[in-house]
Amino acid sequence: MMRPPVILLKEGTDTSQGKPQLISNINACTAIVEVLQTTLGPRGLDKLVYEGHKTTISNDGATIMNLLDIVHPAARTLVDIARSQDQTVGDGTTSVVVLAGSFLQEAKQFIEDGVHPNIVIRGFRNACTLARKLIKEVEVD
Repeated sequence: MMRPPVILLKEGTDTSQGKPQLISNINACTAIVEVLQTTLGPRGLDKLVYEGHKTTISNDGATIMNLLDIVHPAARTLVDIARSQDQTVGDGTTSVVVLAGSFLQEAKQFIEDGVHPNIVIRGFRNACTLARKLIKEVEVD
């Protein structure tokens, strides 16, 4: 006889699932993106991050992401993306986070309309394939 699995979670853990959880995750990521987005460009704004006795002023996305205490699991993914970009290329951390946020914002509209997330992902993959093909066509040797 099979017994149902026992899942132990910390007290106060959010166990919501489905569409509301997806929307919640996207909103958490969007909040991070909104903080970083204003640091881009020639009129980019500096951010002041205050931690106890330490104050930092920066418009560098990697620095800001490292200083923020982000605990939401989905939003932590953006931190990982920024860290990976910084380690691999050394630049473009803010741009990659803002780009990811833009993809999430677009996906949010479809999810709210009832489109299954796998369909949205398939659409992004098809768009990526098409973009790579078009880039190959216009590349200059």
